[in-house]
Amino acid sequence: MEVRLQKLLSSAGVSSRREAESLIRDGRVSVNGVVVSRLGSRANPERDTLRVDDRRVKLNGPRRYFLLNKPRGYVTTRRDPEGRRTVMDLVKPSYGYLYPVGRLDYDSEGLLLLTNDGDLTARLTHPRHGIERRYEVEVKGVPTPETLRRLARGVALDGRRTRPSSIRLVRVIRTPSGNRGLVAFTIQEGRNRQVRRMCDAVGHPVVRLRRVRFGPIKDSILPPGGVRELTSREIVALEAATSTSYGVAKKSRGMLYDSVKILLN
Repeated sequence: MEVRLQKLLSSAGVSSRREAESLIRDGRVSVNGVVVSRLGSRANPERDTLRVDDRRVKLNGPRRYFLLNKPRGYVTTRRDPEGRRTVMDLVKPSYGYLYPVGRLDYDSEGLLLLTNDGDLTARLTHPRHGIERRYEVEVKGVPTPETLRRLARGVALDGRRTRPSSIRLVRVIRTPSGNRGLVAFTIQEGRNRQVRRMCDAVGHPVVRLRRVRFGPIKDSILPPGGVRELTSREIVALEAATSTSYGVAKKSRGMLYDSVKILLN
């Protein structure tokens, strides 16, 4: 059976599907010795020989899954054209070819998944699955209950409202320059710099942002810059999340506003 080249490359751990599209457009992929540069091209993994930069792609290699506690000051990509440090600088070469699942921006920190499983990556990052991400966010000023409700209902970013979220004020942090709020965000989408932009929209800029959970995966003791392999139980939990979370998320969205009221009490 023929399969799209993007899927074959991501499944083989060569790249994410998005990166695979760039490889194809750049003419770096060949099938049976013929360079293929058209997106949507297909190959038969049982019969065809697939190469990237003239290196043969192993289509049935082992899948690997890691958790990284990303520090500030690293970009979430394999390479950075500006020469900044990337999260791959924190990973041992012996772990093999990996790429990050989703993104944490340069100034953000916290839990980030790394894998060579393109199919799982696509499911974890696709909006339809509604995979939850939880963040602990320190903001300037202390948001009022009404501001928290406004965030929870959703705010407009680029003309499109964010999905309902679970938001709660964890505590007030007192500093010489004024009070700050530590706010827990649980969101079901991963738009670009979403939490920071949501906070900007309500007048409470982010001072510090840390992801503490991605789907079912959390780890409160992994040190900044630390990397560990996921357990078999965690891998099963991720697979289960991508097969069930969409239905659960769809049913729960109508109840999120009520849950926010409870959290604020």
